[in-house]
Amino acid sequence: MGNVKSVKRGKTDVYVAKNAFDLCEILDLTPQDAIEIEFRAKLKDKIKEAVKARKLTHEQAAKLAGTSRTKLTAILNGNASGVSSDLLLRILYSLGFRAKVSFTPVSARV
Repeated sequence: MGNVKSVKRGKTDVYVAKNAFDLCEILDLTPQDAIEIEFRAKLKDKIKEAVKARKLTHEQAAKLAGTSRTKLTAILNGNASGVSSDLLLRILYSLGFRAKVSFTPVSARV
């Protein structure tokens, strides 16, 4: 593994991921997966920050976004499996934010 270092803990090797690319390397996922993980994590973090800043209950935020409280609570707890990026963007927009995307050549990752 290129950038990932293992640490011996007894009989077990422990791998430490410092970013999504390291995590994907450990889990044998693609760099494309890392990009998606980073993007979705940033969306979830901003949603959590916006709900807290506006002092909204999960129910209020879910109503604004047109989704269920259960789904919104899961997202706020960091579990967005089964939740589309479209829904995360819609929730973010309903909380008063627009995502701004920038593009960087892949070679910049090296």
